[in-house]
Amino acid sequence: MPERVYLDNSATTPVAPEVLAAMRPYFNSAYGNASSLHEFGREARHAVEESRAAIALHLRVLPEEIVFTSGATEADNLAILGSAYARGRTGGHVVSSTIEHHAVLHSVEWLTSHGFAATLVDVDAAGRVDPDHIRAALRKDTFLVSIIAGSNEIGTLEPIAEIGSLCRERGIAFHTDAVQAFGKIDLPTESVDLLSASAHKLHGPKGVGLLVVRKKTRLSPMMHGGGHERGRRSGTENVPGIVGFAAATRLAAQERGEVVARMRSFRARLIEGVASIPGTRLNGHPTDSLPHIANFSFQGIEGESLVMRLDEHGIATSTGSACSSPDLEPSHVLVAIGVPLSMAHGSLRISTGRQTTSADIDRLLDVLPRVVRDLRALSPFKVGE
Repeated sequence: MPERVYLDNSATTPVAPEVLAAMRPYFNSAYGNASSLHEFGREARHAVEESRAAIALHLRVLPEEIVFTSGATEADNLAILGSAYARGRTGGHVVSSTIEHHAVLHSVEWLTSHGFAATLVDVDAAGRVDPDHIRAALRKDTFLVSIIAGSNEIGTLEPIAEIGSLCRERGIAFHTDAVQAFGKIDLPTESVDLLSASAHKLHGPKGVGLLVVRKKTRLSPMMHGGGHERGRRSGTENVPGIVGFAAATRLAAQERGEVVARMRSFRARLIEGVASIPGTRLNGHPTDSLPHIANFSFQGIEGESLVMRLDEHGIATSTGSACSSPDLEPSHVLVAIGVPLSMAHGSLRISTGRQTTSADIDRLLDVLPRVVRDLRALSPFKVGE
């Protein structure tokens, strides 16, 4: 079998060798608990705070504004539920969009089941949120707006600087899920109050994320215990993970110009090559997008079958559809941007990383048309019907 090709970097990325090397001592030699008073503990605490400062520098925030979490899902939950809990039992209103990650949407849904109100604004055909629609959705009791920085599914970038400025004018907290964008684009952190990120999307380890909580932002903790992370998030710090997160952040900053340019060239090649397959559409904005994500829909086939057939050829991708059979609901993101149901079930997300090569893209573009043709030959639906 040919060498495997990994094009599912939006799901997770391989840990970079430099990151693994930075983490290794904190597993077996500098293994102290960062809250312990002895030398082992002080050594671990120094590593955590040094890492916090390094990431803060990259994000242009204060070190004390970074709260380490177990990942972006926890960070999103902390941002949304913590903002609500900070209001006590007075209720209130949250604004988000129809294309958010489920960590945001399900948190908002939980709030609505507990007496809060929410408005999910629609997006255009490219997946863009109109700031005017955010403005129109705001109410006197709106306390939080949460809009993703760049879609994890279709890659479209959102106007978060403009939305953040609008929220600041109204004294409303603004949260952005920057998981896919962190390390790949400049984030307007001066315009946000809360920002979520995760190490494993950045060639760092799984199991560690962060939430930026700007000064004066009201937030109640969700986890209680020893008062770690300045009382924001109790629990023994994941020292190796935090060190790895900082190492991955430094590496991304050092390489960004070269790596992002390469990713953008790969995305352009993918759009040109995949679009030549009949019955295909690009989902998301053609240019105003994250550099590493390209999402396509194929008429007459089902996305899961497409992913499995590509896997048989040693190529790892993912489907933008959340379904496991044609009878289940397609991706909420694709529905939100108006992809016809006949094509929403047949979606494919291709996402590159720092390790992706031109040969990987060549391989996909060679195999994909044949796989699509073979699956369509088995389908009762014909292209054009």
